[in-house]
Amino acid sequence: MIIYIIGMGPGSPDLWTAAARKALKVSTVLIGDKRMLSNVCTTGKKVWYSVKPSEIHRIIDEVREREPAAAILVSGDAGFFSLANHLGPFPGCTVKRCCGISSLVYFAAQLQMPWQDAFVISRHGRNESVIHAVFMHQKVFCLTGGDNPAERLCRELSGAGLGGVRVYVGENLSYPAENITSGTASELASYHFESLAVVMILNAAIRPPDRPVCGLDDALFQRGAVPMTKQEIRAVAIAKLQPRADAVIYDIGAGTGSCSVELALQAPWGRVYSFEVQEDALVLLAKNKERFGTENMIIIAGKAPNTMSGTEKPDFAFIGGTKGNAAAIMDMIYRKNYACRIVLTAIAIETLAAVTAYYADKKEYTLDITQVSVAASRMSGPYHMMTGRNPVFIIRADYISVKKEI
Repeated sequence: MIIYIIGMGPGSPDLWTAAARKALKVSTVLIGDKRMLSNVCTTGKKVWYSVKPSEIHRIIDEVREREPAAAILVSGDAGFFSLANHLGPFPGCTVKRCCGISSLVYFAAQLQMPWQDAFVISRHGRNESVIHAVFMHQKVFCLTGGDNPAERLCRELSGAGLGGVRVYVGENLSYPAENITSGTASELASYHFESLAVVMILNAAIRPPDRPVCGLDDALFQRGAVPMTKQEIRAVAIAKLQPRADAVIYDIGAGTGSCSVELALQAPWGRVYSFEVQEDALVLLAKNKERFGTENMIIIAGKAPNTMSGTEKPDFAFIGGTKGNAAAIMDMIYRKNYACRIVLTAIAIETLAAVTAYYADKKEYTLDITQVSVAASRMSGPYHMMTGRNPVFIIRADYISVKKEI
């Protein structure tokens, strides 16, 4: 059986390619959603309405011995945030992809602007950071949907000091009801757009973000009376952690959120789970998340490890506070991902002793222990005097095979 995966463009039949029309004509089985199939001639063909990969595979298994060709219809282009990328292989079948006109290509044409320099992200079912993207790129294209409509993106941009960037929102592209709205992020933040809209954002005043790689000024965070990991310790701890840009990261004992914010900025395409039990700290966590526009921070209220079971497995974990549950927390982390890299901070000798004892019989892990002593200047009359702070132990635990790869 030949299986054609056909990119149907943004919607209008006027935008179907000749290759797509040919594949539709020779296919005796058609699979897709009602919107796409409504414009296709189905006379003499077997039709299934489905966009679920498991159902599509079941349908193919049913008909593969009886039918010569099947067409799976996907919106836009088959290689651009497409259902096609979730279908997997079809053993024993010949699969051919027919490219289509993606929403990016169509929208850029409607705006009469080139798109080869656009940075592409998706907020359709994802929490990628539009703020980070706009800080770093002059032109950003974003897919929206679900809990992330276009107006929410505009509010996020406005809250991060990017309210003046130019935003174009496209709705119902290629259909008679097509609508394109233009304005600044601040102007469009109060609008209501269709759930499945596309957004082009232009930042004419592109500049490197006024944020260091790690080690933000303590004064930038709202902190109240909640203890906060200081700038110098954060910088060293994050350098030890070395998170990937797309990593899933746990911050346990998140406190004010200073580490969570920095980790979220370090991993703009990943997610940071901020675990915290104290009510006043949870308030500050939310405020600092909003202040820095780190939408990829997910705040989890409650005591770890009890609140960790329902979250996805971590690639990296930073532990700044355990409430005496260090061993149980690390057990839970390793149950989820035995190769997770963990970095802990400790002030008390007893905490250091507890951590080293935990790893004493775990020969598959190696420990790297650093003690950081910081002294900061203060004015005493006309003089700068140095005041020492508590030494902090920074402990990094690596799964041995991971360490060898690095």
